[in-house]
Amino acid sequence: MQAGLKLPDVTFRTRVRDESVGGPNPFRWQDMTTDDYFAGKRVILFSLPGAFTPTCSTYQLPGFEDNFGAFQDLGIDEIYCMSVNDSFVMNKWAEAQGIKNVKVIPDGSGEFTRKVGMLVAKDNLGFGMRSWRYAAIVNNGIVEAWFEEPGRADNHGEDPYGESAPENLLKYLQNAGAEVAAE
Repeated sequence: MQAGLKLPDVTFRTRVRDESVGGPNPFRWQDMTTDDYFAGKRVILFSLPGAFTPTCSTYQLPGFEDNFGAFQDLGIDEIYCMSVNDSFVMNKWAEAQGIKNVKVIPDGSGEFTRKVGMLVAKDNLGFGMRSWRYAAIVNNGIVEAWFEEPGRADNHGEDPYGESAPENLLKYLQNAGAEVAAE
């Protein structure tokens, strides 16, 4: 994936809270499309190898959550966290992390991740197929900027982190804003 390309059309299977369902598990299935998430908005999408994993839970997700206001000030409408995990796992992870601003997107079958070229095998960790770590600034479904960790490969021995860090995207947006102001 790269700047200027349109995100692939995918339908995501999500679980949403619905009190009308009643009972101890008041959730229902809701299909969400790429357009539902990205049309008419300028957003950050970041993807990571898995919910509840160390780097994702300690740095990346909390970093985007903590900087949500700063991103909004720089013209970002929403921040989405995607992983090749099902909706049950993604919802529980967001709840466990106390996330209020970042929205999670479950790519349970890895369809979106495969279509953007970021699906990698992580069998060396017992994960199966997962996402390589990346982030993007997306404007109305079109990639504005792409931030991919170096060394993308199946069964990579490390989990590089830095290119897709919230601090790196903040710096990019601040510099882009300074360039526009200077014109």
